[in-house]
Amino acid sequence: MSKEEFSVPSEAIEQNDINRVEPMHWWIGFKNPKLQLLVHHPNISKWEPKIAHQGVVIKKVYQGDSPNYLFIDLHIAESTVAGKFNIIFQKEGEKDLLHTYELKKRQSPSDDFKGFDSSDVVYLITPDRFANGNPKNDVVLGMKEETISRKDNYARHGGDIQGIINHLDYIEDMGFTAIWSCPLLTNDMPESSYHGYAITDYYQIDPRYGTLEDYVSLSLKLKESGMKLIMDQVANHCGLEHWWMKDLPFKDWINHQAHYEENIEHWTGNMSKTTNHKRTTNQDIYASKIDKENMSVGWFVSVMPDLNQRNPFMARYTIQNSIWWIETANLGGIRQDTYPYPDKDFMSQWAGEIMTEYPNFSIVGEEWSLNPLLIGYWQDGANNRDGYKSNLKSPMDFAMQRLIVEALNEEEQWDTGLIKMYEGLANDFHYASPKDIMIFPDNHDMSRVFTQLHGNLVNTKMALSYTLTLPRIPQIYYGTEILMHDFDKPGDHGLIRSDFPGGWANDKVNAFSGEGLKPDQMNMQSFLKKVLNYRKNSKAIHKGKTVHFAPKNGIYVLFRLHKDETFVHILNKNIDEVDLDLSRFKEIGLDGKSLKNIITGATVKWDKTLKFNTKGSVMLTTKKL
Repeated sequence: MSKEEFSVPSEAIEQNDINRVEPMHWWIGFKNPKLQLLVHHPNISKWEPKIAHQGVVIKKVYQGDSPNYLFIDLHIAESTVAGKFNIIFQKEGEKDLLHTYELKKRQSPSDDFKGFDSSDVVYLITPDRFANGNPKNDVVLGMKEETISRKDNYARHGGDIQGIINHLDYIEDMGFTAIWSCPLLTNDMPESSYHGYAITDYYQIDPRYGTLEDYVSLSLKLKESGMKLIMDQVANHCGLEHWWMKDLPFKDWINHQAHYEENIEHWTGNMSKTTNHKRTTNQDIYASKIDKENMSVGWFVSVMPDLNQRNPFMARYTIQNSIWWIETANLGGIRQDTYPYPDKDFMSQWAGEIMTEYPNFSIVGEEWSLNPLLIGYWQDGANNRDGYKSNLKSPMDFAMQRLIVEALNEEEQWDTGLIKMYEGLANDFHYASPKDIMIFPDNHDMSRVFTQLHGNLVNTKMALSYTLTLPRIPQIYYGTEILMHDFDKPGDHGLIRSDFPGGWANDKVNAFSGEGLKPDQMNMQSFLKKVLNYRKNSKAIHKGKTVHFAPKNGIYVLFRLHKDETFVHILNKNIDEVDLDLSRFKEIGLDGKSLKNIITGATVKWDKTLKFNTKGSVMLTTKKL
């Protein structure tokens, strides 16, 4: 039989003879009409694919270095009708293999995918440690980590998607407007799989967290409440137990692949000679070639193979995977892990293709740097010396986070500490768009802010109130509102990610209801709730002009102004009673006006001086409460 005689049925027959086709389905109506399918099946490279569906054309077929892969480039015309069709795999002398594929109709146009912005406050959750809503999925037989133990900080504890859904009312009532969950995709690793950053299947929700339907339900319920779901994605690396690690499609699918394959049977993961974590090589005009190379191609850790985004098939796979999840879960944003580690030109391409398709979307990238120059480099619109255009809307402000903690921990010299915060904010002249940068008091990789501030409640309130006042997008880690801490072992990741009290049946303390909380915890929870709910409706904080005055006599004053709303944030480090001379702030135009304290509700007259009896933060507004 010749190739010309191969027959292709015109109607879909529900049949799936192929082990794996990714993406599993796609959509019509994208700006980009191209789609590349990864096909994995024994000796599939010897087979020829055919498609007969109006508007769908196979443009090119590529064989992998492994005989078990094909990559199929499709063109999906504007006239293509949504529906199912067969991909027919044919080989002379063999019975046809069929795979039913579906092109779906999009539920929403691209412009309707709204990302997060400075009007939002993001609640960061480590899902295994937040709440166990479905104990039936705690253990899934056949997975490499089959047990749970809440006594072990590095074991799975059983939190899941349903646990988050069950407590959306609490999150909304607190005043949060978006949820960022640490990765929920399958991490079939033998230990410490709870954190989620060693992904072993990019298209599957980890069954110990629930199902794809649960994840979509979480997103829909958030959207119904006017909230957003931000997905944590990982483009830099996968987990060592990823399904493709036993059969890599190309010789350069991962970085240092030859070394890995030579040692696969007795893998110890020693990559120290070829790994460099000096992220400044991305910008350093003096950096050596070897340092640059080892930064972008070195493995992050030994159990997380470094993906090679310079391989065009890997690049396309990663970009399509992100788009697939945006469409499938109606996402309100992506948080990209370890942003400076992958190939930076690929990251520009990845972010650029997403933002071209979804112009109102948002992406935040993790750049753990204390240098504003490095943070600013990664933001879209930066005037970079090397001409690099990142297409990334939001980097993370680790620099300001550190300055806030250092400033508040300096008890002896009042202004010296406060000036760190003042000058840190003054660095905003460097950023293309300060209000699109993400700020936070703590996160899943660092000590709780209450720990960083040595258990000082007043300082913790000052840190949180200032964070929520800045021209930024704030993120708060779950449990920060009840003073969760890691005093016993500061910085220990398992302890940082402790269980949220009340998330498990029979917990003696329930932070969702307040039962069993200590007075300081209830005080902080109430304080943060008031600040968040004021912020939710404050145009001055969302998009107002920022004016701050250099710290003087232990007091730092910052204003946010928008039309008839003026918000005042005062940080006072004086322990003894002190009067603040208001004549210095005449340019703001508050003389003679009455303001409300957003925490106490008390009315304050802006006239000559303000008296402070104790150290702390004071937040005043001209807006009606």
